[in-house]
Amino acid sequence: MPITPDTKDWTWVLDRPCGECGFDAAQFERQRTSEAIRENAAAWALILQRDDVRVRRHEDRWSDLEYGCHVRDVYRIFGQRLDLMLTEDHPTFENWDQDVTAIVEHYDLQDPAVVSRELLVVARDYANRFDSVTESQWSRPGSRSNGSHFTVATLAVYGSHDTFHHLWDVTSST
Repeated sequence: MPITPDTKDWTWVLDRPCGECGFDAAQFERQRTSEAIRENAAAWALILQRDDVRVRRHEDRWSDLEYGCHVRDVYRIFGQRLDLMLTEDHPTFENWDQDVTAIVEHYDLQDPAVVSRELLVVARDYANRFDSVTESQWSRPGSRSNGSHFTVATLAVYGSHDTFHHLWDVTSST
């Protein structure tokens, strides 16, 4: 069975806990955003060293390498979105189709060591951006092309869920 593209609108995780990975936005402290990003990236560096990093344990899910590539790109895309929110008034983000990116960028063929290094760099840069967010900037708005509205604070939570969830994807026994 091939991987089915994910068409869910995951913004609901801002309002209630994720029944799969257990992430609870209400318990996420925005002041921990940078720390959470750094912790997550460090975990991915270890995951991407696995001998079976290219193996799809379930035919309908990505391999650890493919998830690692996706998380790297989440940090890159969300970093760009954060920059827009901090420098423009209510920007609209370009659409990003993660499933098309996985195919076009050949996630399954990338070098895990390179992905690990790139992930650590973009995660560090993203975390550093959050380190510099001032109190008044947490409420700055932005929107996805589908109309979903975010603030810097909700973008932090939403992005943290995404990367936390994918770490759960590759470490849970389900």
